[in-house]
Amino acid sequence: MLDAIRNHTQGWLAKVILAVITVPFALFGIDSYLNHAGSNVAVATVGGESISVQEFANSIENVRNRLQSEGQKIDPTMLESPELKKSVLDGLITRRLVSAEVKRKHFVISDEQLNQHILGMPEFQQEGKFSEDLYQKTLLQNKLTAAKFESGIRHDLLMQQARDGLSQLAVAPPVVADQALQYVFQQREVSTVNVKAAEFVSKVKVTPEQVKAYYDLHKDKFKVPEQVKLEFALLSAASLMGQVNVSDDEVKQFYSENASKFQGDEQRQAAHILIGFGTDKAAAKVKAMEVLAQVKKNPKKFDELAKKYSQDTGTADKGGDLGSFGRGTMVKAFEDAAFGMKVNEISDLVESEYGYHIIKLNGITGQASSYDAVKPKIKAELIFQKAQAKYAELSEEFSNMVYEQSGSLKPVADKFNLQLQTSAWMSREDGAKYFKSDKLIAMAFSDEVLKEKRNSEAVEVSPNNLVSVRVVDYKPEAPRSFDEVKGGIEALLKLEQSVKMASDQGQSVLAKLKAGESVSGLEWISPVTVSRKDAQGLSNAVMSRVFKINADKLPAYVGFVDDSAKMFTIVKVLVVSNQLANDADTKKAAESEYQLALGAEYVNAYALSLKAKEKIKVNSSVLYRKTE
Repeated sequence: MLDAIRNHTQGWLAKVILAVITVPFALFGIDSYLNHAGSNVAVATVGGESISVQEFANSIENVRNRLQSEGQKIDPTMLESPELKKSVLDGLITRRLVSAEVKRKHFVISDEQLNQHILGMPEFQQEGKFSEDLYQKTLLQNKLTAAKFESGIRHDLLMQQARDGLSQLAVAPPVVADQALQYVFQQREVSTVNVKAAEFVSKVKVTPEQVKAYYDLHKDKFKVPEQVKLEFALLSAASLMGQVNVSDDEVKQFYSENASKFQGDEQRQAAHILIGFGTDKAAAKVKAMEVLAQVKKNPKKFDELAKKYSQDTGTADKGGDLGSFGRGTMVKAFEDAAFGMKVNEISDLVESEYGYHIIKLNGITGQASSYDAVKPKIKAELIFQKAQAKYAELSEEFSNMVYEQSGSLKPVADKFNLQLQTSAWMSREDGAKYFKSDKLIAMAFSDEVLKEKRNSEAVEVSPNNLVSVRVVDYKPEAPRSFDEVKGGIEALLKLEQSVKMASDQGQSVLAKLKAGESVSGLEWISPVTVSRKDAQGLSNAVMSRVFKINADKLPAYVGFVDDSAKMFTIVKVLVVSNQLANDADTKKAAESEYQLALGAEYVNAYALSLKAKEKIKVNSSVLYRKTE
């Protein structure tokens, strides 16, 4: 838990994670409709539902926008880091899972709650008040309709509602919380001194005999690995997209069969009266018909009649009000009826698994996506589906052909209209990186392919990409000559001995300091007061040891060899204090921070439980590929 507090409150990656898991909608990147072929390739699938490359790219861009809005300098390598990409995808997966759970549990955000939230958003404030003009201009600048923006805000508020409910369950006994905070917010005044290996290099003498002996002992380290130059044929779904066609009739049919997928941001506001089946379904229907007759006779009494007769205990007291909902939220019979009604219309009896419903449609917000608006996306999806199907159909023939006509790849290239390609010289390691397949490269260096000059077996190196290779040329493993490597060996031996000498001297100095002796000539850095959140410029290697030092007797010392920096570092703790001791405001803020961290752990555990129950597949080759 202590690590969780630290991790949730510092560092750019923590800020990114918080940006992903909190209400992220605002004004950035909400329109993820795809309108060109291939954009719907999945970076991950969650319970059969895809998270597209475009959606993932939008989220990365959201991170950039958020950090820029906070005035942070953006390092391009940061946005390409595996840690950030994994965090962003984890956030998307969690949001997808929580969103599905929210729908299943029928969470509701009323129009009043939505309006109050938007009215209070700082983006739309002018002189301390909500500005309709600023609201419209901001939406226009971000190419958003009010309906789409409000639908997104409603969705995120629903998710926030779920998270807040979990966070409120997090409670720690005051004594435990106080002890944890005293530990976490402890401060230490620290200084360091380094005994650098570089200071000893000039004192090191390495003889030619030592260099030669090292070479003879480690000849296996000084070899040029065996290399091949490969010709290869690639059959991919992407390359087949130009060979398939999708008609307008197919697009229309797909649209009609999957209407719920293309509902846009349309929401229905409805109320209902539910008469459950009980033990006598026929009697329930008679009762429902009687209530329906009263409603039809006087629709203005719907709320009153719902309170009197509805057996839905969650909505009866509210006049049957169900709030707003989109497609996919309600049971099918209810949804079909509600989305086929006009405002203020009263339905006939609608039978579902829960009983008989009498529905009143109170309002419609947003709008359904028109066929013309989603046609490009559907066509792209169908083209890619057909290309995938064609790929699946041809892959067996491709695999058989490279095996049956193993003396050349030209027949398979001619048959499938493929361009044969030739690689540069590559070792096993180079080839595995290039093709992203250890299996294919193992085949390339096998006797069958290397010595017998046959095509390799066709290998699916990534989803929808099938490759066969043959060896064009080969270079066996060869030792590097002593003259080639002796300079490097001499430098290595000098460095090794220098580090050893620095370590020996450092250990000697450390022993004297621990014994209370004075050691002159040490260039200690100016003492700095650090906390677990503020390293004051000290390295991670130092900070990982600062709070592990036994500080019962001060000054306290620890030393270690820093291999990366090639030096021996001594850390001295001079003073131990606690910023919470006499600062009521800081303590109050810390307690609040601790509670937030504890709540975040509950939310994280909830997300992990959802992930454990759902089938999640991550396409790592897409996730970690470099952005063009």
